[in-house]
Amino acid sequence: MGTSEQQQQNEPPLSAKDFKIYNRAAEQMEYYHGLLRLSWNMLWEASNSGRLPPYMKTRQFIAEGLRFAQHLEIHHSIEENHVFPHLAKKMPEFRTGKGRQAAELLRQHRQIHKGLEEFQKYLEACQEGKEELEFDVLRGKMDGWREVLWTHLDQEVKTLGAENMRRYWTKEEMPRIPM
Repeated sequence: MGTSEQQQQNEPPLSAKDFKIYNRAAEQMEYYHGLLRLSWNMLWEASNSGRLPPYMKTRQFIAEGLRFAQHLEIHHSIEENHVFPHLAKKMPEFRTGKGRQAAELLRQHRQIHKGLEEFQKYLEACQEGKEELEFDVLRGKMDGWREVLWTHLDQEVKTLGAENMRRYWTKEEMPRIPM
């Protein structure tokens, strides 16, 4: 058993009120991640079934894919420029660095964006009429970064969970965390 696990076992359980205070960041992150998951799932289901959702035309589907890419880019930009630097003051899970020195969550961002860039380029080419939308091609553009995206969405929320946050922050500091 690691030192942090022993430390957590020695800490008294959080009251419901304190849990809510410490879990606020995880709940907010889960909300945004839930929206990203909904969009991803719609795109992934279509790419696997080879059919558009019944309520969409091709141009709407492509636009939704590009909106997903834009939302994910904006979400990660906000995290990297505002949220993570604040968290990194006390939490090694959010520290920046080059290559393997960067925290795992930031390395995941980089992996996601490599795949996201190809996904976005393909959909832009489809939107501009340079390519015709092919679901098997779209699935290929999504498959390479699907696992890291889902791992990241779950891991980030878990890292912001009450039990982990209480290790680094006081209740008084929690409302000052930019979320």
